Amino acid sequence: MNTQSLIRTALTVIVVLAAALIGHALWKHYMYSPWTRDGRVRAEIVRVAPDVSGLVAEVDVHDNQLVKAGDVLFRIDPRRFELALAQADADLGAAQAAARAAGASISAASAGTAASQADYEKYEAQSERRQKAAAVISAEDRADAVATARAAQAAVAQSRANRNAATASQAQALAAVEQAQAAVDLAQLNLERATVRATAPGYITNLDVRIGDYASAGSARMALVRSDSLWVYGYFEETKLPLIRAGDVADVRLMSGGHALKGTVEGIARGITDADNPTSSGDLLADVSPTFNWIRLAQRVPVRVRIDPASIPKDMVLAAGMTASVTVHPAQRD
Repeated sequence: MNTQSLIRTALTVIVVLAAALIGHALWKHYMYSPWTRDGRVRAEIVRVAPDVSGLVAEVDVHDNQLVKAGDVLFRIDPRRFELALAQADADLGAAQAAARAAGASISAASAGTAASQADYEKYEAQSERRQKAAAVISAEDRADAVATARAAQAAVAQSRANRNAATASQAQALAAVEQAQAAVDLAQLNLERATVRATAPGYITNLDVRIGDYASAGSARMALVRSDSLWVYGYFEETKLPLIRAGDVADVRLMSGGHALKGTVEGIARGITDADNPTSSGDLLADVSPTFNWIRLAQRVPVRVRIDPASIPKDMVLAAGMTASVTVHPAQRD
């Protein structure tokens, strides 16, 4: 074999070895490096529903509008709630008047008890004096004195009973005042809740309310996508999870292109739905379909990545459900 043949053979071997090494590195990167094209932008969704029922009198927002926390979204006709508040205020006034009357009854009963006690003490003393003067006072007079004293004693007991009854009536009246005050507070709360406000900053979407609609309490009429809660779920194959830890830096690139976003791994899901287990469909775990990869199907596990707000350009549109590629950069570990 001449020199040229040896050179060609050596070059061929080198090229084949380089291709094999590159292919192995690419295969290892594809199979085990912590990256995925299966990422989804997620956000906290507030289902906006009125807390009271009634006719919609005013709608203050439009679809896809950016709102701040506390902004008015829509108003329910407040007249029924204003009348209920007026009625509750009147009932409270009546209950307070009844409580004052019950207090006056206690004062009167206490005065009557004191007078009865004084009469009893007087007649009891008279009876004792007449019993001691039996020689000069007839038996009939002595008996009358004893009866009078006993009657005065009974009057004292009756006065005390009346005072106790007045005290119980006052306690009942005060309880009625508290109940009426609670009714006033509830009516005031219902009136306030007739104005539906945004509970967080975000974008209004799926607006489904018009003036004249009847809005039922608890029935969602629009969704609010919180603008301060965007994150990405990267669905990583289980073979790539050993390299991922909470706190690792991640790059997020949307399928729509544009600037790559920075993020931080917040956590890894600790469970997904088992498709082979018929009892696991209602356990609220993420249902992630595995993708075909070579022969064996690796399960995909959600990894939550928080997006750094400073890395989001002002003109970038981020919508929940957008597709993204996520690459995690594992930190150096001991």
